[in-house]
Amino acid sequence: MKKYPLIALILLSYLTLVTHSWASSSILLLGDSVSASYGMQENQGWVHLINQRLKQQNAPYKIVNASISGETTSGGLARLSGILSQGDYQHLIIELGGNDGLRGYSPKSIKNNLLQMIAIANQHQVPVSLMKIKITPNYGARYNQMFEQVFDELAQEENVNLLPFFMEKIALDNSLMQADGIHPNVKAQPIIADYVEQQLSQLMK
Repeated sequence: MKKYPLIALILLSYLTLVTHSWASSSILLLGDSVSASYGMQENQGWVHLINQRLKQQNAPYKIVNASISGETTSGGLARLSGILSQGDYQHLIIELGGNDGLRGYSPKSIKNNLLQMIAIANQHQVPVSLMKIKITPNYGARYNQMFEQVFDELAQEENVNLLPFFMEKIALDNSLMQADGIHPNVKAQPIIADYVEQQLSQLMK
């Protein structure tokens, strides 16, 4: 067996630790039904599809999906501290607000909940990306404008990444939607995966 100088062994051990550390990096996804594989098997959802691709690519990170169907910003706020305390996460993506909007909740309360989630993530030194959410136009132009401004204002005021809503084009194509007209179907999942994977490649550089 070839003998290596002590400094070379130390360096080799360091590089091994760094590689292992990167390989275990996790992105926490806190979302609702469109991220929780609603209406299909979990392995058909876009999060599972992305993780499969990342594994095949030997990527240095994976997505940990903490999304729940029907989740609101208040529900996400109630869960976030516990989730962050139980794991080691390098990034947080918040995909919440849709259910709040569909129920006509106050944009002010939505913003306050998201603001508190960002603050909790900051306490844990976890960078945040906020997914912009849009809802159907039948709530009226004024409410829709106030609702969407929540995400724009938070991104600017809190200096967090604002990701474009991945459902915007899909929601306009009936062939990609479930019968309820709200949730993407199985056919839409690879399209969402393609889009989000591109976003992740930028976030995790």
